[in-house]
Amino acid sequence: MKKQAIATEFIRLDAFLKLCGAFETGGRAKLAVQGGQVRVNGEECRARGKKLRPGDRAEF
Repeated sequence: MKKQAIATEFIRLDAFLKLCGAFETGGRAKLAVQGGQVRVNGEECRARGKKLRPGDRAEF
């Protein structure tokens, strides 16, 4: 499991997935989120604009 810390108050889920290298483009991250392939804090998340805050956990 790769860990990626954020240094801001929040970051959008799709931007975070691109930042940590999970997907090459924001478009691919968007499709993965909308397709139900991403979980935030253990729950499926289909909202690509979901705000992740320090301490949140995203899995794909």
